[in-house]
Amino acid sequence: MIINKAHCLFEQSGTFKNQFKNLGIVAEDYDILNDFGETDHQVDLFAEIEKAFEGEESIFDEITPQDIAFAFFPCVRFEDQITLHFRGEMDTFKNYTDEQKCLYDIKLMNELSYMYNLVNKLCIVCMRKGIRLILENPKGTMHFLTRYWCMKPTFIDYDRRLNGDYFKKPTQYWFINCTPEQNVLFEALPVNEVGIMDAVNNANKEIYSQVGVKDRKTMRSMIHPDYANRFIRQYILDADNY
Repeated sequence: MIINKAHCLFEQSGTFKNQFKNLGIVAEDYDILNDFGETDHQVDLFAEIEKAFEGEESIFDEITPQDIAFAFFPCVRFEDQITLHFRGEMDTFKNYTDEQKCLYDIKLMNELSYMYNLVNKLCIVCMRKGIRLILENPKGTMHFLTRYWCMKPTFIDYDRRLNGDYFKKPTQYWFINCTPEQNVLFEALPVNEVGIMDAVNNANKEIYSQVGVKDRKTMRSMIHPDYANRFIRQYILDADNY
């Protein structure tokens, strides 16, 4: 693909944005938070998706068919673990009454439905506007989008360590209005694995400091710059343009 500009949605770390820039592509981050000091547009993306879906003015008016939108859509209500929450089987619920668990399930289902509507609306907005979209989310057997979505992932990266990331963390990618390149990278692969997921689960603060994060939740979401760079060159950019 030949890319005019990259719009990284729901990314405040700047990881992919900065790698696009390193490869000569203008790129900007969009998120409601700015914890890393990398967010170029601090904006409520949920509200922007809703506005764009209703045909109102939004940030999507600034994204052209010559650009690429890369959305790291929040997975907090789609991930495998959510089924344990619905069943009331997490330690959090050990002192809950059955009534409290039922009330929580109502709240949880409403939140899941809201997020599911939003991810569909995001795809529809991009389809209508001809925007090239790459959507990222974890891959899991019980992941909601794996089991209950008509959009099948374009491809799944089952082990991100093989392309220089910190952890295995299987991930699925959807390419909307575009297809991934299949570039072969003839170069030595950096070894950046700083630990397995046990390090995260055991709150290994030494690992956190190596990556530059403060807590387990943030650590789980981090992507190594080498992985981002290789992903862009392997699947997004035309081989003659980097």
